[in-house]
Amino acid sequence: QVQVVESGGGLVRPGGSLRLSCTFSGGTFGSYAVGWFRQAPGRERQFVAAISWTAATYYSTSAKGRFTISRDNAKNTAYLQMNSLKPEDAAVYYCAADRSYGSPWRPDYWGQGTQVTVSS
Repeated sequence: QVQVVESGGGLVRPGGSLRLSCTFSGGTFGSYAVGWFRQAPGRERQFVAAISWTAATYYSTSAKGRFTISRDNAKNTAYLQMNSLKPEDAAVYYCAADRSYGSPWRPDYWGQGTQVTVSS
């Protein structure tokens, strides 16, 4: 069974940086698209970024230019580097994976989430 586990969340000041990690198991990582969603209190879960098995990348408007998604197939891990963080980036960030990618993307596999807090 495919599982994804997030790590790297925490408290950061506005303008700061944070790198999230997503560790994948239970399948052939290189055959999956992996991505990130986030959900703030009282708001719907929203797409942040994704990377396909060919390393093509996709970003939301809010993430483009500030966030970078990458993957290391040798480590079965995907990353989300977040720079220039704003208070509105605060949310629970979820890693997700699926064999296919489309827009909109509805992945089958989800992690439990990691909290990102942006506050001074």
